[in-house]
Amino acid sequence: MAIKREHLLISGQVQGVSFRAYTEQKARALGLTGFVRNLSDGRVEVIAEGDESQLEILKRWCHEGSPQAVVNEVVTETQSPTGEFDEFRTAT
Repeated sequence: MAIKREHLLISGQVQGVSFRAYTEQKARALGLTGFVRNLSDGRVEVIAEGDESQLEILKRWCHEGSPQAVVNEVVTETQSPTGEFDEFRTAT
């Protein structure tokens, strides 16, 4: 299994709607590592590492988000994996 890394920036109504908690739950269920956090500009940032097929599932999910979220855009960038994470968590 080749490990990949994705950096996602999600915009829309994505803060204050449990987006981070749902993202953490989804990423953990997929066996991914990394983090999710709110940015000061209103977006949510996700860094995730893991199997490419599991990352694709997470990326598709981020276009929908939590039940109360309204996702306008998901910008993704593939990066080189670092292996720095041992779990997926919500960062502050």
